[in-house]
Amino acid sequence: MTQSSPPRHAVVIGGSMAGLLAAAVLAEHATVTIIDADTLPDSPAPRRGLPQARHVHVMWSGGARAIEEILPGITGDWTAAGAIRRSLPTDLVTKTAQGWIPRFGEKQFNISCSRDLLDSVVRARVTGLTGVSTLQQSRVRGLEGTAARVTGVRVDTPDEAGRLIAADLVVDASGRGSRARNWLQELGVSGIRRAEVDSGLVYATRIFEAPAGAHAANFPIVNVQSDPRVHVPGQTATIVPIENGQWQATLSGTRGGQPTGDPDQFIPFAKGIRDPIVGELLEGKKPLTDVAVTQGTANRRIYFEKADLPDGFFAVGDSVATFNPLYGQGMTVAAQGLLAVRALLRARGGLSHPSLGRQAQRALAPQVSTAWELATSQDILYPGATGMRPRAGAGVLNGYVDRLMTGATTREALTAAFLQVITMSSAPTYWLRPSVVWRVLRASDREALKAPPLTAAERIVAGLDQDADPVGPADPVGRAR
Repeated sequence: MTQSSPPRHAVVIGGSMAGLLAAAVLAEHATVTIIDADTLPDSPAPRRGLPQARHVHVMWSGGARAIEEILPGITGDWTAAGAIRRSLPTDLVTKTAQGWIPRFGEKQFNISCSRDLLDSVVRARVTGLTGVSTLQQSRVRGLEGTAARVTGVRVDTPDEAGRLIAADLVVDASGRGSRARNWLQELGVSGIRRAEVDSGLVYATRIFEAPAGAHAANFPIVNVQSDPRVHVPGQTATIVPIENGQWQATLSGTRGGQPTGDPDQFIPFAKGIRDPIVGELLEGKKPLTDVAVTQGTANRRIYFEKADLPDGFFAVGDSVATFNPLYGQGMTVAAQGLLAVRALLRARGGLSHPSLGRQAQRALAPQVSTAWELATSQDILYPGATGMRPRAGAGVLNGYVDRLMTGATTREALTAAFLQVITMSSAPTYWLRPSVVWRVLRASDREALKAPPLTAAERIVAGLDQDADPVGPADPVGRAR
């Protein structure tokens, strides 16, 4: 910008993770107004517009690294606020469809904490940036402009209905309930395709007081996944140690096998899945909350990048695609996509470049497509699942991935390859590298673990083996158990 040119202005609809990161990226080139229907809390606290925050959220290393690039030092800020950086698979006890993953040395990591804490730390950083402001308790009514160019938004604020806010760029990050497709149709933009794959998944979460000494002992994440190869409802159970000495426990089930909000059924459900370890760990622990239940978790994608979008607009985050929360992809997809948008903005010299919105939407698409294929190829296999069927040849690819996952239960190099993609640190094409293919062809489940690889000390602190020797076998790989 020259001294004579007016400052550029961008509007971001939605103040959740994707919206905050979009504002941080845009703040390099413009003043930014974040518009949200809620009052945005000053500390980690629930808010009405983010009901899914009550459930376990996974910040994979691929997402954490992307956010670290956008907001340097954010990982340290998270841990200073109480989040826990967990080494993967060292701090993870997980049973995949193919079996237990050994607890080898660190290959990747994740950030363990509540979604409220994750958002709060990012929100404090972003709203403290020069030129970023918020308009809270305000609801966007629609886009202003034409099918050729978006020029702003109409907003109902606490003080004024239908207020016009002009903008050089509007970014929709309003989430799963986004109305952007309808708003664009009102401007004359047609042919925006939508796809959905729905396994009927229901989530139920309860927070428990962790056993005394569990956090100090670095108690691992414990997770039992479903097996989509078996034609029964997919059920999972997870415990994630979070801030304030708490365990966040989330259950899930697809159509025909969903958990309920009945607190008396929470632990029996966890004990009734492929392995009872999560239920056994929760038994006798003090619950700190009621059971929170969320439905409507379908994978849904809007193909904005294939439409003839007007200049001055793009969408990001759950406004573009929502994924089965089980895979923990949403925040990482948004962060990595916005890194691509940042590179585009820097290369194009800011918001003045023609067709910036369309180019930004296309820059986001590869990350969305990768997560979409990973999630929907599994979800469509469950009984009663609805939506688009797998593409031709998907069976061959699924067979290869199944063999890779089998190898990940016994061979460290394949465990590393598995985590490289699952944490979204590399694209799935990583699994087709010659060194990985060679190991997959030799994969075997010989010597696979037969039980959860908890150490003797971990079992004692969790109350599972009260009479065991606390100095007994502590092999983190778990082969002795």
